[in-house]
Amino acid sequence: MTRYLIALLACLPLAAGAADISKVNGSIRVAADQPAGDVTSVNGSIQVEAGATVGNVKTVNGSIELGERTTAGSLESVNGGMRVGTQAKVSSINTVNGALRFAEGVQVSGDVSAVSGAISLTKGSDVGGRLSNVNGRITLESSHVGGGIKTVNGDITVGPGSRVEGGILVEKPSFGLFNRSARRAPRIVIGPDAVVSGPLKFEREVELYVSTRAQIGPVTGAKPIQFSGSDPDDAPRN
Repeated sequence: MTRYLIALLACLPLAAGAADISKVNGSIRVAADQPAGDVTSVNGSIQVEAGATVGNVKTVNGSIELGERTTAGSLESVNGGMRVGTQAKVSSINTVNGALRFAEGVQVSGDVSAVSGAISLTKGSDVGGRLSNVNGRITLESSHVGGGIKTVNGDITVGPGSRVEGGILVEKPSFGLFNRSARRAPRIVIGPDAVVSGPLKFEREVELYVSTRAQIGPVTGAKPIQFSGSDPDDAPRN
């Protein structure tokens, strides 16, 4: 995590002194390879094109898209998804309602969180902090998470070759919170050659499938069902 933070901070001075960009109604575009300060929109999407360096990026109603090789501070959205391009570097990501999708080789030095939204990490992506949401699928494809994974109602797939440090926590839903989704047991899959170090703690019923070729820490609150092959689709359900 430390080396990614140092690399990120080394790039941020390029945006120092650059003008902030703010708009109330309308989209914002930061041109390729250009610096900018903080970028803020109330009603409108934000697009940061390839190679640009910006400060913090925030929108209330609108999507955020970072191009390849971009560098940014924190990304925040209330209503809107985010797409982070190949080899982009970001300090942290947070959204309330919206999916988060990473291209290959994305580096996030801090936490990545969502309330209601799927989170998808693609090959070579690295999250230094915790990866968490309340509702929505979490998927890792040959990726690394340094601060553990947490959810309440979301399915989790730690795909082949992925590594998770800090374990996995599935929390018990609060009374009356997301009642419909809380009735379904989340499906947790640890794929072939995946490694989850640290405890796997389940405060509610889950379906836990673990590849015979995976490595995991101690499990509490669930009984692992082992499977061979690439996925557990042929394994018996609880």
